[in-house]
Amino acid sequence: GFPNFKVDSTLINLVKSSMEEEENQYAPMPGDYELRSNLAQKYKSSFDAVYEPNEEIVITAGATQAIFTIISTLINVDDEVVLFDPSYDCYAPTVELFKGKPIRINLNQPNYTIDWNLVEEKISSKTKLIIINTPHNPTGSVISYEDMERLNALAKQHSFFVLSDEVYEHIIFDEEKHASACLFDELKVRSFIVGSFGKTFHVTGWKIGYCLAPKYLMDEFKKIHQFNVFCVNRPMQ
Repeated sequence: GFPNFKVDSTLINLVKSSMEEEENQYAPMPGDYELRSNLAQKYKSSFDAVYEPNEEIVITAGATQAIFTIISTLINVDDEVVLFDPSYDCYAPTVELFKGKPIRINLNQPNYTIDWNLVEEKISSKTKLIIINTPHNPTGSVISYEDMERLNALAKQHSFFVLSDEVYEHIIFDEEKHASACLFDELKVRSFIVGSFGKTFHVTGWKIGYCLAPKYLMDEFKKIHQFNVFCVNRPMQ
């Protein structure tokens, strides 16, 4: 997640131009509309998934802020959150901060796959959220379409929410295919999807990410986002 080569000069020149054109004041709370509209077009063309730019997409101060805001939106005392180890280091601490309980499941070695039978055993009446990360940080494993279908069936059966951390969706090899949560009907209506321009364009220090979710979830997300960061760096957007 930390590139060792220079940023494309085109990106730097675009940010300079934005600053010179006086795009230096607060952006709208959910983010620049043109950027949100382009994201909506991206998800339509890539996955045939419809997200309304005004109501279902928010630009965030990096993916980690999106993840923090999602967890704070959903998790209350004693809610259980299933996550898969090794996992990105902000998941469990944020769950614990809001008095939830991380339910940790180790990925199967050597290919770091998910044992769905074990997942089903761990799901309880207190399971509020399952966090997935594909392609996975730190192992690079990719959750398959068949795995996502299994998660889709479990979500339908148990009515939990999903945080789908997809920040590495464009850094994928070996002819693997990225199976976004938005491809699956039950997951789409229950999922927050998190993306990262920092990862995609190798500008991690710019801290620009985004979140997509159905309106009823995004309405709650915005209540936290508004008083957490309010809005995000406008020239970078």
